[in-house]
Amino acid sequence: MKNNSIYALPEEIRKQNYVLATYYIVLDKETDVIRKAETMAVGQTVGTWVPVPGVTDEMREKHMGKVVNIFDAPPYELFSQIEEDRRTYFIQIAYPTVNFGAQFPMLLTTLLGNDASTSAQVKLVDVQFPEEFVAPFKGPKFGIEGLRELTGVKDRPLVLNMIKPCTGLSPEAGAKIFYQTALGGLDFIKDDELLGNPVFSPVEERVKAYNEAAKEAARVTGKEVIYICNVTDSADRIWDTVDKALNAGAKALMLSFSVVGFSMFRAISEKVNVPVMGHYATSGAMNEGISSGLSSHLSVGKFPRLSGADLVMMNTPYGGYPLTRQQYFKTYQQLVLPYYDIKPSMPICGGGVHPGMVPQFTKDFGLDIVLAAGGAVQGHPQGAEAGAKAMVQAAQAMAEGVSLKEAAKKHEELKAALERFGEVEVK
Repeated sequence: MKNNSIYALPEEIRKQNYVLATYYIVLDKETDVIRKAETMAVGQTVGTWVPVPGVTDEMREKHMGKVVNIFDAPPYELFSQIEEDRRTYFIQIAYPTVNFGAQFPMLLTTLLGNDASTSAQVKLVDVQFPEEFVAPFKGPKFGIEGLRELTGVKDRPLVLNMIKPCTGLSPEAGAKIFYQTALGGLDFIKDDELLGNPVFSPVEERVKAYNEAAKEAARVTGKEVIYICNVTDSADRIWDTVDKALNAGAKALMLSFSVVGFSMFRAISEKVNVPVMGHYATSGAMNEGISSGLSSHLSVGKFPRLSGADLVMMNTPYGGYPLTRQQYFKTYQQLVLPYYDIKPSMPICGGGVHPGMVPQFTKDFGLDIVLAAGGAVQGHPQGAEAGAKAMVQAAQAMAEGVSLKEAAKKHEELKAALERFGEVEVK
């Protein structure tokens, strides 16, 4: 094997059908990072831990990974500058798309296979796909514009409630809470991620009960709230659960992409003709390691969007979860910025959300977001209807350029919410 056959410059890689992956790695000071990068590029493509017959130069040219960049962090130039016993690097490796094609299981196996032959403990911090690789992915069917068309709301952030308590409710009990919440005029009500298809609340019964509650509330308000049904389930039951929900009249579905897998999420989103929401539940297990897993802007941003999520629940730095603002903004950008022909996904800001936080979210991201409040709705001092109204009032105030304090002078529900939950100082 020619030594330079395992290396390539990024300009040349971008002309070809390679996926470009960037990894963070920590090594002992004496470990040869060049050798480590070579081992990864070969081990995750054509290599094994011992030489084997059958690997030809032609095979290497077509299927072998290539080392594109190795960055020192800090950017050392001289060995005399290094004082630490351990060193950190960012390594870029390009993988031929012919090895896995436009699908998630083999893509992720290649990117993060953790093969013993590579012996590399790495975190995937970025991945770039060529347009030809992305083309077969359909992405969101509805996207931001489609969801605004569906809800009839053009000029303010959309508002969503996840019914609390999270689980344990029968369809009848949940429908009563749904009805009271829907009277508040919000746009979506969804199941909590902890409520799937249990025996005490079968999906088909819940869809029928909640849809009826939505219709009853619409007779009062003139607006029918869209119920998002959680169909997250085991592999042997999930298609049946999806069919039962749709046959019962579900107008939107929710899946926790980290547990069902991006491949399953993609298959379902491409089959159904209703919006599909992606939830980040359990993604922390993939994201929170410094030296392993993958960054959240990939697992909660780029990958769900490619999988076809019309809406994506993302975490924020404001509700108690110690997410960095950098990752928060990067995830948002992966969901909405132009990306080949893939429609944008509507970001859902969740986690401890209440009316007093709305100015911060609209300052961060503008009006094309969904505000997801749970406890602040059902826990409003005047009840769920008032809690929903307070969230809508806060969203409308931002659309009109009115401060919450000014809006609260006209709306008792918003005033009570601000007194109960406070108002976040906008950063």
